[in-house]
Amino acid sequence: MNSYFFPILLTLFAGMSTLVGGFVTFFIKRDNLKALSVVLGFSAGVMIYISLSELMVEANSMLSEFYSTIGARSFAFGGFLLGMVIAILIDYFIPDHIESDFLNTQNKHHKVKRAGLITAIAVTMHNLPEGMATFLVASQDLRLGIPVAIAIAIHNIPEGIAIALPIFHATGKKRLAILYSFLSGISEPVGGLLGVLLLKTILPEQSIGIMTAAVAGIMVYLAFDTLLPLAREYGENHHVIIGIVSGMLIMGFGLIFF
Repeated sequence: MNSYFFPILLTLFAGMSTLVGGFVTFFIKRDNLKALSVVLGFSAGVMIYISLSELMVEANSMLSEFYSTIGARSFAFGGFLLGMVIAILIDYFIPDHIESDFLNTQNKHHKVKRAGLITAIAVTMHNLPEGMATFLVASQDLRLGIPVAIAIAIHNIPEGIAIALPIFHATGKKRLAILYSFLSGISEPVGGLLGVLLLKTILPEQSIGIMTAAVAGIMVYLAFDTLLPLAREYGENHHVIIGIVSGMLIMGFGLIFF
């Protein structure tokens, strides 16, 4: 369990960044959220780069110990597709709408509050697999786990805003808004603990390689489906590109020299 301490700590850090978004709600107006555009693009760049250049390679290497070259590549690719399908199904059945209508407080109070509650439930469900992903990567390679946790933490900030802003404007209660942000964020380390349980009980050793590839699929989907559209909503296209390229460059140099 000592070897799982830092991976769980990283999932806690990633999840609790929703609280940052919750507190941002009280100080930043909607029009000033454009500053998030570059940061969200940066997070997407980190996720895409790590997924395709590191996680898929690591998954293939793990699976090569159990299967032939073609078999390992096939299972790695299958795991990647599995991760994409999982993310798509979660999005389909529990849509995670962090859009301008949820951040628009011109509606009636009960509708605004309902928007915040629905978003909180959706984010909670989305955070469970994200927590498992962060834990799994960090437990296999802490060097990769740290940037993954940072990227997911950045992604969680606007989620915290989308939860807290409607609740705060509907009720006028800061504590209630922060509470819902906290409850959504805590599901991330719960996902990490679920990962510990699976690794210590029912999962065979070769499944770790498949799950690593699935994590890559989930993160690539998350980057293209959530982070990049949200980044474009907050800022201009060139802001998003600057963020993506910066994330990939920093991640690439970091993995070379550290």
